[in-house]
Amino acid sequence: MVDFSTTYLGIPLKNPLVVAASSLSSRVDSVKQAEEAGAGALVIRSLFEEQIQFDALRMENALNVAGDGFAEAQSYFPKVEHGGPKEHLMWVEKTRKAVKMPVFASLNAVSPGAWTNYARQLVDTGVDGLEVNFYAVATDPTRPGSDLERALFDVVESVRAEVKVPFAVKLSPFYTSIVNIVSEIEKRGANGVVLFNRFLQPNIDPDTESLYSQMTYSQPDEIKAPLRWIAILYGRTKLDLALSTGVHSGKDAIKGLLAGATVVQMAATLLKNGPHYLSTMLIQMQGWMEEHSYSRVSEFRGNVSQKNCDDPFAFERAQYVRLLLDQK
Repeated sequence: MVDFSTTYLGIPLKNPLVVAASSLSSRVDSVKQAEEAGAGALVIRSLFEEQIQFDALRMENALNVAGDGFAEAQSYFPKVEHGGPKEHLMWVEKTRKAVKMPVFASLNAVSPGAWTNYARQLVDTGVDGLEVNFYAVATDPTRPGSDLERALFDVVESVRAEVKVPFAVKLSPFYTSIVNIVSEIEKRGANGVVLFNRFLQPNIDPDTESLYSQMTYSQPDEIKAPLRWIAILYGRTKLDLALSTGVHSGKDAIKGLLAGATVVQMAATLLKNGPHYLSTMLIQMQGWMEEHSYSRVSEFRGNVSQKNCDDPFAFERAQYVRLLLDQK
């Protein structure tokens, strides 16, 4: 019998399969199904500061409809204010109480005060840790990339100063130097890093000359980018490495572990196949481990990282050059 146990952010997990933040955690029954199917841990869908701001503005506009026509009537009713993050916090607390597996809250804020305020409130729900989901779209031509990096580092420092629980930072793949960013995050007290955040991009409808957005699930081929950077980072940082995006099977999970991932996160395959698919993934992983005579995950983690593989330059330009030459 193989041993899948591992430790992520200092927290013992029975296996390295982590359910990523998604709509799966919007229903307690789905969360329970994931636990029953063998999930090692789960990240609850994100608390988005921008969504709270949007909802508050929409409520205020609705309450002010016809306010000018019947201004005196407003004095008969108590002042109504938006509840802010209360609904989300209640849901996180309810989810935490519903299962025994480790549960992490996810936070995506924009203003400096919100990061610390919401982080503290999320921790008060009893979660085991946090996932700090940082993303900024750079549209100001006068603002250099170093400013955005500084903003990220400030967030990490402020969250670390505010909460005592472990937390990981979920990064965009668009930084110039991923290795440097991870190094700086480590210095500022984070416990792990999640590679990478997957963003839904707007599209253009040429018939209506308008923008539209649609939900598209990740594909297995998308594992290549996080796989590459996990392999490069393994052995260069003490942070736990979580691979996210493109994990659709047990074999994909094995790829991530071979590259050096502490855990792998998945959502799309569970949304398509159901939470019970986690048990299938574990069976696939067990079959591979038995075939290769491994009894514990630690025996093969990082075996194909840049640090340990036969061709370390394959993770850089050497592989690119070789492929070009093979086409001739």
